[in-house]
Amino acid sequence: MRYAKPKSLDEAIALLGDGSWRLIAGGTDFYPAQGTRPIRDDVLDLNALDELRGISETHTHYVFGARTSWSEIAAARHLSPAFEALRMAAREVGSIQVQNTGTIAGNLCNASPAADGVPPLLVLDAEVELRSASGVRHLPVGGFILGNRVTARRQDELVTAIRVPKAAVKGRSHFVKLGARRYLVISIAMAAVRVVGDASGRIEEAAIAVGACSPVAKRIAGLEAAMKGAAPGELEALIAQYPFDELQPIDDVRATADYRRQAAREIVGRAVLASLREDTGRAAA
Repeated sequence: MRYAKPKSLDEAIALLGDGSWRLIAGGTDFYPAQGTRPIRDDVLDLNALDELRGISETHTHYVFGARTSWSEIAAARHLSPAFEALRMAAREVGSIQVQNTGTIAGNLCNASPAADGVPPLLVLDAEVELRSASGVRHLPVGGFILGNRVTARRQDELVTAIRVPKAAVKGRSHFVKLGARRYLVISIAMAAVRVVGDASGRIEEAAIAVGACSPVAKRIAGLEAAMKGAAPGELEALIAQYPFDELQPIDDVRATADYRRQAAREIVGRAVLASLREDTGRAAA
């Protein structure tokens, strides 16, 4: 095996063009998956690339460097209320030690159906920035994660940032995770919601995503459309009647498919009401 720890982004991209590498940022998924087996892959260690760390802003986007840790995101109090679901999810990713080490890009590249960071990024219309020697491209998060442990990243590409368009940073968001215990748990179901309410409390805009109930986290577009213009008193019935056909839950050791679908409905309802309550409260203030 080969091991390399590039000191610059250019060096990392040049190395990616030379063979097949396993990429390590935080390593919080890589090492547990390896178990007691010897490492036989060529390893490209990205932990010296400080230029890929931190949260910045352009005229059009908020930019999260690929190596930004979950602890950094949880502590980013300068972010608007639309990012609250992402900050809440950051506090649910594993233990404190994992939050200190695990990265936002690593969570996406691992492509687990139960990745905590994916639903909050979906409701923010986030996109993934990929760089290679041939240039830069941007993919929406929903187009980057293709399936369970499968992404659209090419072998010669490196995820360098997650970008959130400023047009999506409206309203307030909320995140609800259901598991068998409070901490250090793989989700049975999770939901992220971002809502924009008007002065009367009606839904002006809604973005809803559910994770751990399909091979990839899903936007619930039908419910988003049905909620537009609805008054707060109408939401409970709307959500209760919605079939959540976008989801493809499975039976496993944590829950049955039917339980997951019912759980998704319940936690989406909780997240919607929490988001709308906070948003209308801010508008009234």
